[in-house]
Amino acid sequence: MNYAESDLPVTLQEAEMLTLADGSVVRFETNAEAKDIMINDSWTPAVTLFPGCEYTLESGGQQYKIVAQMEAAVEISKL
Repeated sequence: MNYAESDLPVTLQEAEMLTLADGSVVRFETNAEAKDIMINDSWTPAVTLFPGCEYTLESGGQQYKIVAQMEAAVEISKL
C-alpha cells in the first residue's frame, strides 16, 4: 500500500510506502528487530531504529517523526 502525507499519522507495515508532499518516499525493511529506514530510491538506510526509538526526518521544509514498533511496523507523524 502507498500512503500520502494527507494520511498522516500512519503506521507503515513492511513493503508499504509513504509519499510526502515534496515527493520524497519513505519505506523500511526489517532486520530482526531493527528497522532500516530508507528515503526515495536509496537502498542504504538513512537510519536504523530499534523498537521504541525515534528519528526526525526533515524533508521539503517539514519535519516528520518516525518511531519503530516492536512488530514489523513504524509510526510516522508530522511535527
